[in-house]
Amino acid sequence: QYTGMAAGAAAFPFNGFSLNTMPRLPLLQALAAAGNPYNRVLVLVQLTGGNDGLSTFIPLDQYSKLAQVRQNVLIPETQVLPLTGVSNSGFHPKMTHMRGLYNDGLLSIVQNVGYPNQDYSHFRSTDIWMSGSDANEYIETGWLGRYLQSEYPTYPNGFPSADMPDPLAVQIGSVISLALMSSAGPMGFAISDATAYYQFINDVVEPAPNTPYGDELSYIRLIAQQAQVYYNSIKDAAGQGQNLSDKYPAAGENFLADQLKIVAQLIDGGLKTPIYIVSLDGFDTHSEQVDTTFGNTEGVHAQLLFQLSEAVGAFQDDLQKLGLDERVAGMTFSEFGRTIAANASNGTDHGAAAPLFVFGKNVIPGVIGDNPNIPADVNLSDDLPMQYDFRSVYAS
Repeated sequence: QYTGMAAGAAAFPFNGFSLNTMPRLPLLQALAAAGNPYNRVLVLVQLTGGNDGLSTFIPLDQYSKLAQVRQNVLIPETQVLPLTGVSNSGFHPKMTHMRGLYNDGLLSIVQNVGYPNQDYSHFRSTDIWMSGSDANEYIETGWLGRYLQSEYPTYPNGFPSADMPDPLAVQIGSVISLALMSSAGPMGFAISDATAYYQFINDVVEPAPNTPYGDELSYIRLIAQQAQVYYNSIKDAAGQGQNLSDKYPAAGENFLADQLKIVAQLIDGGLKTPIYIVSLDGFDTHSEQVDTTFGNTEGVHAQLLFQLSEAVGAFQDDLQKLGLDERVAGMTFSEFGRTIAANASNGTDHGAAAPLFVFGKNVIPGVIGDNPNIPADVNLSDDLPMQYDFRSVYAS
Protein backbone atom coordinates (compact mmCIF):
# COMPACT_ATOMS: atom_id res chain seq x y z
CA GLN A 1 0.00 0.00 0.00
CA TYR A 2 2.75 2.43 0.88
CA THR A 3 5.17 1.52 -1.92
CA GLY A 4 3.91 4.30 -4.17
CA MET A 5 4.25 6.85 -1.39
CA ALA A 6 7.71 5.56 -0.60
CA ALA A 7 8.79 6.55 -4.08
CA GLY A 8 8.89 10.16 -2.97
CA ALA A 9 11.77 9.66 -0.58
CA ALA A 10 12.76 6.15 0.36
CA ALA A 11 15.75 4.28 1.69
CA PHE A 12 17.55 1.63 -0.26
CA PRO A 13 20.62 -0.50 0.36
CA PHE A 14 24.05 0.73 -0.70
CA ASN A 15 27.27 -0.99 0.31
CA GLY A 16 25.60 -2.49 3.36
CA PHE A 17 23.95 0.73 4.52
CA SER A 18 20.41 2.06 4.21
CA LEU A 19 20.39 5.33 2.28
CA ASN A 20 17.40 7.59 2.81
CA THR A 21 16.62 10.12 0.11
CA MET A 22 14.87 13.25 1.28
CA PRO A 23 12.48 15.18 -0.93
CA ARG A 24 13.33 18.32 -2.88
CA LEU A 25 12.84 21.49 -0.89
CA PRO A 26 12.93 25.03 -2.30
CA LEU A 27 15.43 25.89 0.43
CA LEU A 28 17.77 23.09 -0.63
CA GLN A 29 17.00 23.58 -4.30
CA ALA A 30 18.49 27.05 -3.98
CA LEU A 31 21.69 25.49 -2.70
CA ALA A 32 21.91 23.09 -5.61
CA ALA A 33 20.89 25.57 -8.33
CA ALA A 34 21.28 29.35 -8.47
CA GLY A 35 22.15 29.61 -4.80
CA ASN A 36 24.80 26.91 -5.09
CA PRO A 37 26.67 27.56 -8.35
CA TYR A 38 29.70 25.57 -7.20
CA ASN A 39 27.69 22.49 -6.14
CA ARG A 40 28.78 22.81 -2.54
CA VAL A 41 28.09 19.95 -0.16
CA LEU A 42 27.56 19.80 3.60
CA VAL A 43 28.21 16.54 5.45
CA LEU A 44 26.74 16.24 8.95
CA VAL A 45 28.41 13.73 11.29
CA GLN A 46 26.22 12.80 14.26
CA LEU A 47 28.04 11.45 17.33
CA THR A 48 25.18 9.62 19.00
CA GLY A 49 25.07 9.29 22.77
CA GLY A 50 26.63 12.49 24.07
CA ASN A 51 30.35 13.02 23.51
CA ASP A 52 32.67 13.82 26.42
CA GLY A 53 34.18 17.09 25.24
CA LEU A 54 36.60 17.37 28.17
CA SER A 55 38.36 14.22 26.98
CA THR A 56 38.12 15.20 23.31
CA PHE A 57 39.52 18.72 23.33
CA ILE A 58 41.29 19.07 26.66
CA PRO A 59 41.57 22.55 28.26
CA LEU A 60 45.13 22.41 29.58
CA ASP A 61 44.79 25.67 31.49
CA GLN A 62 42.13 23.93 33.62
CA TYR A 63 44.05 20.70 34.03
CA SER A 64 44.77 20.93 37.75
CA LYS A 65 41.06 21.45 38.48
CA LEU A 66 40.07 18.56 36.23
CA ALA A 67 42.58 16.34 38.00
CA GLN A 68 40.65 16.86 41.22
CA VAL A 69 37.32 15.58 39.87
CA ARG A 70 37.97 13.24 36.91
CA GLN A 71 41.32 11.65 37.66
CA ASN A 72 39.99 8.19 36.79
CA VAL A 73 39.18 9.23 33.20
CA LEU A 74 41.52 12.19 32.68
CA ILE A 75 43.95 12.04 29.76
CA PRO A 76 47.56 12.37 30.99
CA GLU A 77 48.74 15.91 30.36
CA THR A 78 51.94 14.76 28.68
CA GLN A 79 49.96 12.75 26.11
CA VAL A 80 47.58 15.50 25.02
CA LEU A 81 48.25 16.29 21.34
CA PRO A 82 49.41 19.90 20.91
CA LEU A 83 48.09 22.05 18.07
CA THR A 84 50.02 24.59 16.05
CA GLY A 85 49.43 28.05 17.49
CA VAL A 86 47.34 26.79 20.42
CA SER A 87 49.00 26.80 23.83
CA ASN A 88 46.21 26.05 26.27
CA SER A 89 44.30 23.15 24.65
CA GLY A 90 44.95 19.91 22.82
CA PHE A 91 43.41 16.78 21.35
CA HIS A 92 42.94 13.31 22.79
CA PRO A 93 46.02 11.28 21.78
CA LYS A 94 43.93 9.05 19.49
CA MET A 95 42.95 12.02 17.31
CA THR A 96 46.14 12.30 15.29
CA HIS A 97 44.30 12.62 11.98
CA MET A 98 42.15 15.48 13.27
CA ARG A 99 45.24 17.14 14.71
CA GLY A 100 46.77 16.91 11.25
CA LEU A 101 43.72 18.55 9.71
CA TYR A 102 43.91 21.39 12.23
CA ASN A 103 47.60 21.99 11.65
CA ASP A 104 46.96 21.99 7.88
CA GLY A 105 44.30 24.69 8.25
CA LEU A 106 41.35 22.39 7.50
CA LEU A 107 39.56 22.35 10.86
CA SER A 108 37.59 24.77 13.01
CA ILE A 109 36.83 23.93 16.65
CA VAL A 110 33.75 25.53 18.21
CA GLN A 111 33.79 25.33 21.99
CA ASN A 112 30.91 25.00 24.47
CA VAL A 113 28.03 24.41 22.04
CA GLY A 114 24.61 23.58 23.45
CA TYR A 115 21.26 25.19 24.20
CA PRO A 116 19.65 26.95 27.20
CA ASN A 117 18.06 24.81 29.92
CA GLN A 118 19.65 21.52 28.90
CA ASP A 119 17.42 18.45 28.86
CA TYR A 120 19.45 15.40 29.78
CA SER A 121 17.40 12.81 27.92
CA HIS A 122 19.02 11.41 24.79
CA PHE A 123 15.69 11.32 22.99
CA ARG A 124 14.49 14.74 24.05
CA SER A 125 17.81 16.45 23.45
CA THR A 126 18.12 14.87 20.03
CA ASP A 127 14.59 16.08 19.25
CA ILE A 128 15.62 19.59 20.22
CA TRP A 129 18.63 19.49 17.90
CA MET A 130 16.52 18.06 15.05
CA SER A 131 13.51 20.35 15.47
CA GLY A 132 15.35 23.52 16.47
CA SER A 133 12.96 24.01 19.38
CA ASP A 134 13.64 25.58 22.74
CA ALA A 135 14.06 23.19 25.66
CA ASN A 136 10.56 24.00 26.96
CA GLU A 137 8.89 23.59 23.56
CA TYR A 138 7.48 20.20 22.62
CA ILE A 139 7.25 20.30 18.84
CA GLU A 140 6.40 17.07 17.06
CA THR A 141 7.56 18.36 13.70
CA GLY A 142 10.97 19.14 12.30
CA TRP A 143 12.04 22.44 10.83
CA LEU A 144 12.45 20.93 7.36
CA GLY A 145 9.15 19.09 7.61
CA ARG A 146 7.28 22.27 8.56
CA TYR A 147 8.86 24.22 5.75
CA LEU A 148 8.25 21.47 3.22
CA GLN A 149 4.59 21.13 4.19
CA SER A 150 3.97 24.85 3.74
CA GLU A 151 5.66 24.88 0.33
CA TYR A 152 4.42 21.53 -0.98
CA PRO A 153 1.06 20.64 0.65
CA THR A 154 0.35 17.95 -2.00
CA TYR A 155 3.55 15.93 -1.39
CA PRO A 156 4.38 13.24 -2.47
CA ASN A 157 2.47 13.77 -5.72
CA GLY A 158 4.72 15.14 -8.44
CA PHE A 159 8.05 14.55 -6.69
CA PRO A 160 10.67 14.51 -7.97
CA SER A 161 10.12 16.29 -11.29
CA ALA A 162 11.99 15.51 -14.50
CA ASP A 163 14.42 18.41 -14.03
CA MET A 164 15.24 17.32 -10.46
CA PRO A 165 16.72 13.84 -10.87
CA ASP A 166 18.86 13.74 -7.71
CA PRO A 167 17.86 13.74 -4.04
CA LEU A 168 18.73 16.88 -2.12
CA ALA A 169 19.70 15.02 1.03
CA VAL A 170 20.94 11.52 1.72
CA GLN A 171 20.98 9.95 5.17
CA ILE A 172 23.10 6.83 5.60
CA GLY A 173 22.47 4.15 8.18
CA SER A 174 19.29 5.49 9.75
CA VAL A 175 15.59 6.09 9.17
CA ILE A 176 14.23 9.49 8.22
CA SER A 177 14.70 11.75 11.24
CA LEU A 178 12.38 14.11 13.07
CA ALA A 179 13.77 16.95 10.97
CA LEU A 180 11.50 15.83 8.10
CA MET A 181 8.28 15.37 10.08
CA SER A 182 5.23 17.53 9.35
CA SER A 183 1.88 17.73 11.10
CA ALA A 184 0.55 15.29 8.49
CA GLY A 185 3.32 12.76 9.06
CA PRO A 186 6.75 12.15 7.53
CA MET A 187 7.42 14.14 4.40
CA GLY A 188 9.91 11.44 3.40
CA PHE A 189 9.43 7.69 3.64
CA ALA A 190 12.13 5.20 4.50
CA ILE A 191 12.41 1.53 3.67
CA SER A 192 15.27 0.48 5.89
CA ASP A 193 16.43 -2.87 4.55
CA ALA A 194 20.21 -2.77 4.30
CA THR A 195 21.77 -5.33 1.95
CA ALA A 196 25.11 -5.63 0.25
CA TYR A 197 26.39 -3.03 -2.18
CA TYR A 198 26.56 -5.46 -5.09
CA GLN A 199 22.92 -6.41 -4.67
CA PHE A 200 22.11 -2.74 -5.08
CA ILE A 201 24.32 -2.29 -8.15
CA ASN A 202 23.14 -5.49 -9.86
CA ASP A 203 19.42 -5.08 -9.07
CA VAL A 204 19.41 -8.28 -7.04
CA VAL A 205 16.41 -8.70 -4.77
CA GLU A 206 17.36 -10.18 -1.41
CA PRO A 207 16.29 -13.84 -1.19
CA ALA A 208 13.09 -14.55 0.70
CA PRO A 209 11.85 -17.76 2.36
CA ASN A 210 10.45 -20.46 0.06
CA THR A 211 6.94 -20.02 1.42
CA PRO A 212 3.76 -18.24 0.29
CA TYR A 213 4.86 -15.39 2.57
CA GLY A 214 8.26 -15.38 0.88
CA ASP A 215 6.69 -15.15 -2.57
CA GLU A 216 4.70 -12.11 -1.53
CA LEU A 217 7.74 -10.57 0.16
CA SER A 218 9.87 -11.00 -2.97
CA TYR A 219 7.17 -9.33 -5.04
CA ILE A 220 6.88 -6.39 -2.65
CA ARG A 221 10.67 -5.96 -2.58
CA LEU A 222 10.86 -5.99 -6.36
CA ILE A 223 8.06 -3.43 -6.73
CA ALA A 224 9.61 -1.23 -4.04
CA GLN A 225 12.98 -1.39 -5.78
CA GLN A 226 11.42 -0.47 -9.11
CA ALA A 227 9.55 2.40 -7.46
CA GLN A 228 12.67 4.15 -6.18
CA VAL A 229 12.44 7.44 -8.02
CA TYR A 230 16.02 8.35 -7.15
CA TYR A 231 17.28 4.83 -7.72
CA ASN A 232 18.81 5.38 -11.14
CA SER A 233 20.53 8.66 -10.30
CA ILE A 234 22.23 7.24 -7.21
CA LYS A 235 23.02 3.97 -8.97
CA ASP A 236 24.60 5.89 -11.85
CA ALA A 237 26.63 8.03 -9.44
CA ALA A 238 27.78 4.92 -7.59
CA GLY A 239 28.88 3.37 -10.87
CA GLN A 240 30.79 6.43 -12.03
CA GLY A 241 32.29 7.53 -8.72
CA GLN A 242 35.51 6.30 -7.17
CA ASN A 243 37.68 6.63 -4.10
CA LEU A 244 41.37 7.56 -4.43
CA SER A 245 42.51 7.74 -0.81
CA ASP A 246 44.53 4.86 0.62
CA LYS A 247 43.84 6.07 4.17
CA TYR A 248 40.47 4.36 4.52
CA PRO A 249 40.65 1.26 6.74
CA ALA A 250 39.40 -2.07 5.44
CA ALA A 251 35.63 -2.36 5.07
CA GLY A 252 33.95 -3.19 8.37
CA GLU A 253 36.76 -1.87 10.57
CA ASN A 254 35.46 1.67 10.93
CA PHE A 255 31.70 2.17 10.58
CA LEU A 256 31.98 5.92 10.06
CA ALA A 257 34.76 5.61 7.51
CA ASP A 258 32.62 3.15 5.52
CA GLN A 259 29.83 5.74 5.40
CA LEU A 260 32.06 8.66 4.44
CA LYS A 261 33.69 6.57 1.73
CA ILE A 262 30.24 6.13 0.17
CA VAL A 263 29.60 9.87 0.41
CA ALA A 264 32.85 10.68 -1.38
CA GLN A 265 32.07 8.12 -4.09
CA LEU A 266 28.60 9.55 -4.70
CA ILE A 267 29.88 13.12 -4.87
CA ASP A 268 32.61 12.07 -7.28
CA GLY A 269 30.03 10.20 -9.33
CA GLY A 270 28.23 13.45 -10.07
CA LEU A 271 25.34 13.34 -7.60
CA LYS A 272 24.18 16.92 -7.02
CA THR A 273 22.93 16.22 -3.51
CA PRO A 274 24.06 19.09 -1.26
CA ILE A 275 23.48 17.47 2.15
CA TYR A 276 24.58 14.11 3.59
CA ILE A 277 24.02 12.80 7.11
CA VAL A 278 26.19 10.05 8.63
CA SER A 279 26.54 8.85 12.21
CA LEU A 280 28.74 7.10 14.76
CA ASP A 281 27.07 5.54 17.80
CA GLY A 282 28.37 4.59 21.25
CA PHE A 283 29.19 7.89 23.00
CA ASP A 284 26.93 7.25 26.01
CA THR A 285 29.90 6.37 28.22
CA HIS A 286 28.42 6.06 31.72
CA SER A 287 30.84 3.28 32.60
CA GLU A 288 34.19 1.96 31.40
CA GLN A 289 34.82 5.05 29.32
CA VAL A 290 38.49 4.27 29.75
CA ASP A 291 40.32 0.97 30.06
CA THR A 292 41.78 0.88 33.55
CA THR A 293 44.12 -1.96 32.62
CA PHE A 294 45.87 -0.11 29.81
CA GLY A 295 45.37 3.47 30.99
CA ASN A 296 43.10 6.42 30.37
CA THR A 297 44.21 6.84 26.75
CA GLU A 298 42.58 3.50 25.88
CA GLY A 299 39.02 2.24 26.09
CA VAL A 300 35.62 2.78 24.52
CA HIS A 301 35.83 6.55 24.19
CA ALA A 302 39.37 6.43 22.85
CA GLN A 303 38.33 3.96 20.17
CA LEU A 304 35.37 6.13 19.15
CA LEU A 305 37.54 9.21 18.88
CA PHE A 306 40.06 7.24 16.82
CA GLN A 307 37.30 6.14 14.45
CA LEU A 308 36.04 9.70 14.13
CA SER A 309 39.51 11.07 13.52
CA GLU A 310 40.55 8.32 11.10
CA ALA A 311 37.31 8.52 9.14
CA VAL A 312 37.32 12.30 8.75
CA GLY A 313 41.02 12.29 7.89
CA ALA A 314 40.57 9.66 5.18
CA PHE A 315 37.48 11.41 3.83
CA GLN A 316 39.27 14.75 3.57
CA ASP A 317 42.25 13.07 1.89
CA ASP A 318 39.88 11.41 -0.57
CA LEU A 319 38.17 14.70 -1.38
CA GLN A 320 41.53 16.34 -2.04
CA LYS A 321 42.71 13.58 -4.37
CA LEU A 322 39.36 13.54 -6.17
CA GLY A 323 39.51 17.31 -6.65
CA LEU A 324 36.35 17.82 -4.61
CA ASP A 325 37.70 19.48 -1.48
CA GLU A 326 36.82 23.01 -2.65
CA ARG A 327 33.15 22.03 -2.62
CA VAL A 328 32.69 20.02 0.58
CA ALA A 329 32.52 20.94 4.27
CA GLY A 330 31.59 18.79 7.25
CA MET A 331 30.33 19.31 10.77
CA THR A 332 30.18 17.02 13.79
CA PHE A 333 27.51 17.27 16.48
CA SER A 334 26.24 15.34 19.49
CA GLU A 335 23.06 15.79 21.53
CA PHE A 336 24.97 16.91 24.63
CA GLY A 337 28.30 16.68 26.43
CA ARG A 338 29.19 14.93 29.68
CA THR A 339 29.61 15.95 33.31
CA ILE A 340 32.76 17.66 34.53
CA ALA A 341 33.35 15.04 37.20
CA ALA A 342 33.78 11.36 36.48
CA ASN A 343 31.60 8.82 38.25
CA ALA A 344 32.64 5.77 40.25
CA SER A 345 32.25 3.51 37.19
CA ASN A 346 35.14 5.12 35.31
CA GLY A 347 32.69 6.99 33.13
CA THR A 348 30.86 10.28 32.83
CA ASP A 349 27.18 11.14 32.97
CA HIS A 350 24.89 13.29 30.83
CA GLY A 351 26.07 16.88 30.67
CA ALA A 352 25.43 20.02 28.66
CA ALA A 353 27.78 21.92 26.34
CA ALA A 354 30.62 20.36 24.36
CA PRO A 355 32.87 21.24 21.41
CA LEU A 356 32.01 20.43 17.81
CA PHE A 357 34.17 20.44 14.70
CA VAL A 358 33.75 21.95 11.24
CA PHE A 359 36.14 20.62 8.62
CA GLY A 360 37.00 21.30 5.00
CA LYS A 361 39.34 23.23 2.73
CA ASN A 362 37.30 26.44 2.85
CA VAL A 363 36.45 26.61 6.54
CA ILE A 364 38.10 29.34 8.58
CA PRO A 365 40.52 27.33 10.76
CA GLY A 366 41.08 27.98 14.43
CA VAL A 367 39.40 27.74 17.81
CA ILE A 368 36.13 29.65 18.33
CA GLY A 369 35.17 30.30 21.93
CA ASP A 370 36.90 30.08 25.27
CA ASN A 371 38.19 27.14 27.22
CA PRO A 372 35.51 26.08 29.70
CA ASN A 373 36.07 27.47 33.18
CA ILE A 374 36.11 24.65 35.74
CA PRO A 375 34.87 25.85 39.16
CA ALA A 376 36.88 25.20 42.30
CA ASP A 377 34.08 23.12 43.83
CA VAL A 378 32.49 20.62 41.46
CA ASN A 379 29.50 18.46 42.30
CA LEU A 380 29.05 15.09 40.62
CA SER A 381 26.23 16.39 38.42
CA ASP A 382 27.85 19.68 37.37
CA ASP A 383 28.34 20.22 33.67
CA LEU A 384 29.69 22.86 31.30
CA PRO A 385 27.59 25.95 30.53
CA MET A 386 26.72 26.87 26.97
CA GLN A 387 28.67 29.60 25.21
CA TYR A 388 27.18 29.11 21.71
CA ASP A 389 23.63 28.03 20.92
CA PHE A 390 23.67 25.19 18.37
CA ARG A 391 21.19 27.10 16.24
CA SER A 392 23.73 29.89 15.77
CA VAL A 393 26.19 27.30 14.48
CA TYR A 394 23.52 25.99 12.07
CA ALA A 395 22.92 29.55 10.87
CA SER A 396 26.64 30.16 10.37
